[in-house]
Amino acid sequence: MRSVEEQQARVAAAAVAPRPVRVAIAESQGLMCAEEVVTERPMPGFDQAAIDGYAVRSVDVLGVGSDSEDGGEISLPVMGVIQAGARTPSRLQPRQAARVQTGAPMPTLADAVLPLRWTDGGENRVRVLRGVRSGAYVRRTGDDVQPGDVAVRAGTIIGPAQVGLLAAVGRDKVLVHPRPRLSVMCVGGELVDVSRTPGTGQVYDVNSYALAAAGRDAGAEVNRVGIISTDPGELRETVEGQVNRNEIVVIAGAVGGAAAESVRTVLSELGDMEVARIAMHPGSVQGFGQLGRDRVPVFLLPANPVSALVVFEIMVRPLIRLSLGKRQPMRRIVQARTLSPITSMPGRKGYLRGQLMRDQDTGEYLVQALGGAPGASTHLLATLAEANCLVIVPADVEEVRTGETVDVAFLAQRG
Repeated sequence: MRSVEEQQARVAAAAVAPRPVRVAIAESQGLMCAEEVVTERPMPGFDQAAIDGYAVRSVDVLGVGSDSEDGGEISLPVMGVIQAGARTPSRLQPRQAARVQTGAPMPTLADAVLPLRWTDGGENRVRVLRGVRSGAYVRRTGDDVQPGDVAVRAGTIIGPAQVGLLAAVGRDKVLVHPRPRLSVMCVGGELVDVSRTPGTGQVYDVNSYALAAAGRDAGAEVNRVGIISTDPGELRETVEGQVNRNEIVVIAGAVGGAAAESVRTVLSELGDMEVARIAMHPGSVQGFGQLGRDRVPVFLLPANPVSALVVFEIMVRPLIRLSLGKRQPMRRIVQARTLSPITSMPGRKGYLRGQLMRDQDTGEYLVQALGGAPGASTHLLATLAEANCLVIVPADVEEVRTGETVDVAFLAQRG
């Protein structure tokens, strides 16, 4: 039986990031930047008022409002109003002021902005109640970015701030590592789509919907194929088509029984495919291979929805994250104290559902297991929906007592 770590290493070795593509900055959020975005112009591109007020020469209002004998009030003529976006150059004469809006270009000779609260707000003449130093409330040319500065570095995950910065430096497109394309499909004569009413012996196709959602959560561009035929000719045509247009393919319901054997036979004609027992539970029996001319990673997952989701989380999700260029493809791990005993399967690493909490007084993490015993409870999809973490139990541990410390992997936060 192969260890979880050995299987994860085999999967990770197959990771191939899609070639970088240039996309509109509005479509780049959440993707990794694949280039050094170098600024060509200063930002801001001109001296501008940082607040609403009056542009002045600081020397003309020096000492106003101070405690010195000559620190009384003065008034200055207002030569006009300069609005944000004004394109006509203006020049300030000595002992003049100009009313300016936030973002307005500063007139020549002005080196400071008087806040409105330090004046009487006059239109033709303004009474100055307090002076300002040179450079006060002015955004100088290039204060944010100088030409040649790197605005967004390669390897940076593009978030709202990076999108804003790209726009600020005049970039409408950026080179990114695109989302890997993931195809999800299911096999099983008992399956019907949720749009139909299941008959005797039939069940809804849960896996293609759940696994597609898990793929999108991991960052992939997902194509949910749904239920596919097990007829050898049709199966080969479908899988071959998906392998040729995707970076990752997931097939659920193809690891056990006679039907699964025929599926594996067809897949083996397309490349290397291995079904093995992995020392984990749930989801011990699983398949992995590389098919087609490009040796695309293909996963065979159990039919059981809980087992399929756990195997996806442990094996498929890290591959998606690696393909996105993430340096840390695994979930964050914290240590938590158990609130109830947990039973695990001997010889297999357990990934058991749990609810993670935090003690408000001590900050300590606490975890409540949800159906920790192996056996019948592992199929309950409802408890997985209630879980916000997976409790990780080492392969050599059969029982965790109440109050003991365990490793816990965060799952996606629910809104």
